[in-house]
Amino acid sequence: MPSAELAVVVVNHNAGDFLPRCLESVFAASGEISTDVVVVDNGSRDGSAVAVAAHPRARLIENRANLGFAAGANVGIRATEAPYVLLLNPDAEIIAGTLAALVKVAEERPDAGAVGALVRNPDRTIQPSARRVPRTVEGMMHAFVGPVAPDNRWTRAYTMAEWDRTSEREVEWISGSAMLLRRRALHEVGVFDEGYFMYVEDVDLCTRLRQAGWTVLFSPELEVVHEIGVSARGQSRRMAREHSRSIYRYFAKHRATGAAVLLKPFVRAALSLRTELISRRRP
Repeated sequence: MPSAELAVVVVNHNAGDFLPRCLESVFAASGEISTDVVVVDNGSRDGSAVAVAAHPRARLIENRANLGFAAGANVGIRATEAPYVLLLNPDAEIIAGTLAALVKVAEERPDAGAVGALVRNPDRTIQPSARRVPRTVEGMMHAFVGPVAPDNRWTRAYTMAEWDRTSEREVEWISGSAMLLRRRALHEVGVFDEGYFMYVEDVDLCTRLRQAGWTVLFSPELEVVHEIGVSARGQSRRMAREHSRSIYRYFAKHRATGAAVLLKPFVRAALSLRTELISRRRP
Protein backbone atom coordinates (compact mmCIF):
# COMPACT_ATOMS: atom_id res chain seq x y z
CA MET A 1 0.00 0.00 0.00
CA PRO A 2 2.41 2.73 -1.19
CA SER A 3 -0.18 5.51 -0.72
CA ALA A 4 -0.33 4.97 3.07
CA GLU A 5 1.08 7.75 5.23
CA LEU A 6 1.86 5.39 8.10
CA ALA A 7 2.63 1.69 8.36
CA VAL A 8 1.73 -0.03 11.63
CA VAL A 9 3.61 -3.26 12.29
CA VAL A 10 2.53 -5.62 15.07
CA VAL A 11 4.74 -8.65 15.75
CA ASN A 12 2.53 -11.33 17.28
CA HIS A 13 3.36 -14.52 19.12
CA ASN A 14 0.54 -16.15 21.09
CA ALA A 15 -0.93 -12.83 22.24
CA GLY A 16 -4.46 -14.25 22.34
CA ASP A 17 -7.26 -11.76 22.99
CA PHE A 18 -4.81 -8.91 23.41
CA LEU A 19 -4.16 -8.81 19.65
CA PRO A 20 -7.69 -7.85 18.47
CA ARG A 21 -7.87 -5.18 21.17
CA CYS A 22 -4.55 -3.82 19.95
CA LEU A 23 -5.76 -3.68 16.35
CA GLU A 24 -9.08 -2.05 17.20
CA SER A 25 -7.27 0.63 19.17
CA VAL A 26 -5.05 1.30 16.13
CA PHE A 27 -8.03 1.77 13.83
CA ALA A 28 -9.81 3.91 16.41
CA ALA A 29 -6.76 6.17 16.70
CA SER A 30 -6.12 6.35 12.95
CA GLY A 31 -8.50 9.22 12.28
CA GLU A 32 -7.87 10.73 8.86
CA ILE A 33 -4.35 9.39 8.39
CA SER A 34 -4.04 6.54 5.90
CA THR A 35 -2.53 3.41 7.40
CA ASP A 36 -1.13 0.10 6.22
CA VAL A 37 -1.58 -2.25 9.18
CA VAL A 38 0.47 -5.43 9.09
CA VAL A 39 0.52 -8.23 11.64
CA VAL A 40 3.60 -10.42 11.44
CA ASP A 41 2.78 -13.67 13.19
CA ASN A 42 5.78 -15.51 14.60
CA GLY A 43 4.49 -19.08 14.59
CA SER A 44 1.60 -18.58 17.04
CA ARG A 45 -0.20 -21.70 18.23
CA ASP A 46 -3.07 -20.06 20.09
CA GLY A 47 -5.22 -19.20 17.05
CA SER A 48 -4.64 -15.46 17.40
CA ALA A 49 -3.48 -15.21 13.79
CA VAL A 50 -6.74 -16.69 12.50
CA ALA A 51 -8.77 -13.63 13.46
CA VAL A 52 -6.28 -11.35 11.71
CA ALA A 53 -6.57 -13.33 8.47
CA ALA A 54 -10.26 -12.48 8.35
CA HIS A 55 -9.82 -8.83 9.34
CA PRO A 56 -10.83 -6.46 6.52
CA ARG A 57 -8.35 -3.72 7.46
CA ALA A 58 -5.22 -5.64 8.42
CA ARG A 59 -2.72 -7.73 6.49
CA LEU A 60 -1.29 -10.92 7.91
CA ILE A 61 2.19 -12.25 7.25
CA GLU A 62 2.79 -15.68 8.76
CA ASN A 63 6.22 -16.94 9.74
CA ARG A 64 6.40 -20.68 10.28
CA ALA A 65 8.46 -20.30 13.45
CA ASN A 66 9.14 -17.72 16.13
CA LEU A 67 11.89 -15.64 14.56
CA GLY A 68 12.09 -13.27 17.51
CA PHE A 69 11.03 -9.66 17.73
CA ALA A 70 13.83 -8.07 15.71
CA ALA A 71 13.49 -10.41 12.72
CA GLY A 72 9.69 -10.29 12.87
CA ALA A 73 9.69 -6.49 12.94
CA ASN A 74 12.04 -6.40 9.96
CA VAL A 75 9.65 -8.60 7.98
CA GLY A 76 6.90 -6.04 8.58
CA ILE A 77 9.11 -3.04 7.86
CA ARG A 78 10.24 -4.54 4.55
CA ALA A 79 6.66 -5.43 3.57
CA THR A 80 5.55 -1.78 3.84
CA GLU A 81 6.48 1.44 2.07
CA ALA A 82 5.01 4.30 4.12
CA PRO A 83 7.46 7.04 5.18
CA TYR A 84 6.81 6.25 8.85
CA VAL A 85 6.50 2.90 10.62
CA LEU A 86 4.86 2.49 14.03
CA LEU A 87 5.90 -0.66 15.87
CA LEU A 88 3.30 -1.66 18.44
CA ASN A 89 3.34 -4.73 20.67
CA PRO A 90 0.29 -7.01 20.40
CA ASP A 91 -0.27 -6.65 24.16
CA ALA A 92 -0.38 -2.86 23.82
CA GLU A 93 -3.49 -0.73 23.34
CA ILE A 94 -3.72 2.94 22.36
CA ILE A 95 -5.80 4.82 24.95
CA ALA A 96 -5.27 8.49 24.10
CA GLY A 97 -4.06 10.64 21.24
CA THR A 98 -4.06 9.92 17.53
CA LEU A 99 -1.63 8.41 15.06
CA ALA A 100 -1.84 11.58 12.99
CA ALA A 101 -0.70 13.65 15.97
CA LEU A 102 2.28 11.36 16.55
CA VAL A 103 3.30 11.59 12.89
CA LYS A 104 2.92 15.39 13.14
CA VAL A 105 5.47 15.37 15.97
CA ALA A 106 7.91 13.57 13.68
CA GLU A 107 7.17 15.95 10.81
CA GLU A 108 7.92 18.92 13.05
CA ARG A 109 11.19 17.31 14.14
CA PRO A 110 12.90 16.22 10.90
CA ASP A 111 16.01 15.34 12.91
CA ALA A 112 14.14 12.62 14.83
CA GLY A 113 14.83 9.12 13.57
CA ALA A 114 12.55 7.57 16.20
CA VAL A 115 9.71 8.85 18.38
CA GLY A 116 8.44 7.00 21.44
CA ALA A 117 4.97 7.19 22.96
CA LEU A 118 3.90 7.49 26.59
CA VAL A 119 3.49 3.91 27.81
CA ARG A 120 1.49 2.99 30.89
CA ASN A 121 1.06 -0.18 32.91
CA PRO A 122 -2.45 -1.68 33.15
CA ASP A 123 -2.95 0.20 36.46
CA ARG A 124 -2.12 3.42 34.53
CA THR A 125 1.19 4.03 36.28
CA ILE A 126 3.95 5.10 33.93
CA GLN A 127 6.14 2.49 32.29
CA PRO A 128 9.65 3.93 31.88
CA SER A 129 9.76 3.27 28.15
CA ALA A 130 12.19 6.14 27.42
CA ARG A 131 15.53 5.77 29.19
CA ARG A 132 19.24 6.41 29.28
CA VAL A 133 21.66 3.84 27.94
CA PRO A 134 23.44 2.80 31.15
CA ARG A 135 27.21 2.93 31.35
CA THR A 136 28.91 -0.39 32.09
CA VAL A 137 29.03 -0.20 35.90
CA GLU A 138 25.59 1.36 36.18
CA GLY A 139 24.18 -1.28 33.84
CA MET A 140 25.67 -4.16 35.79
CA MET A 141 24.39 -2.78 39.10
CA HIS A 142 20.93 -2.35 37.62
CA ALA A 143 21.04 -5.87 36.15
CA PHE A 144 21.83 -7.48 39.51
CA VAL A 145 20.17 -5.19 42.03
CA GLY A 146 17.12 -4.16 39.98
CA PRO A 147 15.30 -7.52 40.06
CA VAL A 148 15.36 -7.61 43.88
CA ALA A 149 15.33 -3.89 44.75
CA PRO A 150 13.86 -1.96 41.80
CA ASP A 151 14.04 1.40 43.57
CA ASN A 152 17.85 1.36 43.82
CA ARG A 153 19.78 4.42 42.68
CA TRP A 154 21.32 2.76 39.62
CA THR A 155 17.96 1.62 38.28
CA ARG A 156 16.39 4.99 39.02
CA ALA A 157 19.15 6.76 37.10
CA TYR A 158 18.84 4.33 34.16
CA THR A 159 15.04 4.62 33.96
CA MET A 160 15.07 8.41 34.53
CA ALA A 161 12.68 7.86 37.42
CA GLU A 162 12.57 11.54 38.43
CA TRP A 163 11.02 12.54 35.09
CA ASP A 164 7.21 12.54 34.94
CA ARG A 165 7.00 11.96 31.14
CA THR A 166 4.55 14.85 30.63
CA SER A 167 6.83 16.73 28.24
CA GLU A 168 8.56 16.09 24.94
CA ARG A 169 12.23 15.30 25.39
CA GLU A 170 15.23 13.89 23.58
CA VAL A 171 16.34 10.61 25.16
CA GLU A 172 18.93 7.93 24.46
CA TRP A 173 16.52 5.10 23.68
CA ILE A 174 12.84 4.27 23.49
CA SER A 175 11.04 0.97 23.84
CA GLY A 176 10.07 -1.02 20.76
CA SER A 177 6.68 -1.65 22.39
CA ALA A 178 5.45 1.65 20.88
CA MET A 179 8.06 3.14 18.56
CA LEU A 180 7.58 5.38 15.52
CA LEU A 181 10.44 5.08 13.02
CA ARG A 182 11.31 7.33 10.10
CA ARG A 183 11.94 5.13 7.08
CA ARG A 184 14.58 7.50 5.70
CA ALA A 185 16.57 7.01 8.90
CA LEU A 186 16.24 3.23 8.59
CA HIS A 187 17.54 3.41 5.02
CA GLU A 188 20.62 5.12 6.45
CA VAL A 189 21.40 3.00 9.52
CA GLY A 190 19.64 -0.27 8.72
CA VAL A 191 16.75 -2.06 10.37
CA PHE A 192 16.88 -4.10 13.58
CA ASP A 193 19.90 -6.30 14.25
CA GLU A 194 18.47 -9.81 14.01
CA GLY A 195 21.23 -11.14 16.25
CA TYR A 196 18.94 -10.07 19.09
CA PHE A 197 16.09 -12.55 19.53
CA MET A 198 14.28 -10.49 22.15
CA TYR A 199 15.27 -7.48 24.26
CA VAL A 200 17.82 -4.72 23.65
CA GLU A 201 17.25 -4.61 19.88
CA ASP A 202 15.50 -1.27 20.44
CA VAL A 203 18.48 0.06 22.44
CA ASP A 204 20.80 -1.06 19.65
CA LEU A 205 18.76 0.65 16.92
CA CYS A 206 18.47 3.89 18.89
CA THR A 207 22.21 3.82 19.51
CA ARG A 208 22.91 3.45 15.79
CA LEU A 209 20.48 6.27 14.99
CA ARG A 210 22.20 8.62 17.43
CA GLN A 211 25.63 7.63 16.15
CA ALA A 212 24.47 8.61 12.65
CA GLY A 213 23.33 12.04 13.87
CA TRP A 214 19.60 11.36 14.29
CA THR A 215 17.83 12.20 17.53
CA VAL A 216 15.60 9.87 19.54
CA LEU A 217 12.55 11.66 20.85
CA PHE A 218 9.92 10.93 23.49
CA SER A 219 6.47 12.48 23.08
CA PRO A 220 3.39 12.15 25.31
CA GLU A 221 1.22 12.88 22.25
CA LEU A 222 0.17 9.21 22.07
CA GLU A 223 -0.62 7.10 25.14
CA VAL A 224 -0.50 3.32 25.21
CA VAL A 225 -1.28 0.72 27.86
CA HIS A 226 1.14 -2.18 27.71
CA GLU A 227 0.70 -5.54 29.42
CA ILE A 228 4.32 -6.63 29.63
CA GLY A 229 5.38 -10.14 28.67
CA VAL A 230 2.17 -11.75 27.36
CA SER A 231 3.98 -13.60 24.57
CA ALA A 232 6.68 -14.85 26.94
CA ARG A 233 4.46 -16.29 29.67
CA GLY A 234 5.62 -19.65 30.94
CA GLN A 235 9.13 -19.14 29.53
CA SER A 236 10.78 -17.21 32.35
CA ARG A 237 14.07 -19.11 32.24
CA ARG A 238 14.43 -18.81 28.49
CA MET A 239 13.54 -15.10 28.57
CA ALA A 240 16.06 -14.45 31.34
CA ARG A 241 18.68 -16.19 29.23
CA GLU A 242 17.74 -14.23 26.11
CA HIS A 243 17.79 -10.95 28.03
CA SER A 244 21.28 -11.59 29.37
CA ARG A 245 22.48 -12.75 25.94
CA SER A 246 21.14 -9.55 24.38
CA ILE A 247 22.80 -7.38 27.02
CA TYR A 248 26.10 -9.08 26.26
CA ARG A 249 25.64 -8.62 22.51
CA TYR A 250 25.07 -4.91 23.01
CA PHE A 251 28.12 -4.61 25.27
CA ALA A 252 30.36 -6.48 22.83
CA LYS A 253 29.08 -4.46 19.89
CA HIS A 254 29.03 -0.95 21.33
CA ARG A 255 31.10 -0.85 24.51
CA ALA A 256 33.92 -3.40 24.26
CA THR A 257 36.39 -1.08 22.56
CA GLY A 258 39.93 -0.20 23.57
CA ALA A 259 40.81 -1.41 27.04
CA ALA A 260 37.16 -2.31 27.69
CA VAL A 261 37.56 -5.37 25.45
CA LEU A 262 39.32 -6.99 28.39
CA LEU A 263 36.02 -6.90 30.30
CA LYS A 264 34.22 -9.22 27.87
CA PRO A 265 34.90 -12.50 29.78
CA PHE A 266 33.90 -10.86 33.07
CA VAL A 267 30.70 -9.41 31.61
CA ARG A 268 29.75 -12.74 30.02
CA ALA A 269 30.31 -14.62 33.29
CA ALA A 270 28.42 -12.00 35.30
CA LEU A 271 25.43 -12.16 32.94
CA SER A 272 25.38 -15.96 33.11
CA LEU A 273 25.20 -15.67 36.89
CA ARG A 274 22.42 -13.09 36.52
CA THR A 275 20.42 -15.53 34.39
CA GLU A 276 20.67 -18.19 37.07
CA LEU A 277 19.69 -15.84 39.88
CA ILE A 278 16.67 -14.45 38.04
CA SER A 279 15.53 -17.92 36.89
CA ARG A 280 15.52 -19.17 40.49
CA ARG A 281 13.45 -16.22 41.67
CA ARG A 282 10.74 -16.68 39.02
CA PRO A 283 8.28 -19.57 38.84
